[in-house]
Amino acid sequence: MFHTVNMAASAAAAGGRERPERDEVSLNAIHRETIRKENRCQRLVTEFTINPYHQIHAVTGKPMARHDNQNEIADETFLKIFHHTALEPTKKYTEPQTTSQEIGWITQPLINIDRTDTRLYHHRQKTEITTYMEAAWKMKEQSVNLQ
Repeated sequence: MFHTVNMAASAAAAGGRERPERDEVSLNAIHRETIRKENRCQRLVTEFTINPYHQIHAVTGKPMARHDNQNEIADETFLKIFHHTALEPTKKYTEPQTTSQEIGWITQPLINIDRTDTRLYHHRQKTEITTYMEAAWKMKEQSVNLQ
């Protein structure tokens, strides 16, 4: 069961006053005031640039189509920003921007390995014992595989 409430009756019960209907002049004044408030906060942007933090994806043209801008020279600032976005993070920033970038940020070894220094570089050597054990392991694997 639905109850319908008269607006005049509810207004009279609430405070005894009715709200007058708005006419065209008052609605127009409210609209002008709203526009004036919006214009105070707006500013006109006339300089447009490329977002340097957005990866630019180039789409190639059709193979047999002639393009009008093939011989145009691109703007130097555009080319600089374009090439900067393609760099890896270690060349863009001096330090990692996130905690995930901290892993593997320093890719150069801490020391340069001198191949002639036997204290740090132990290259693989074959001696009589290693050749004997290599042959023994081969024979053992072959005998296991044949069974």
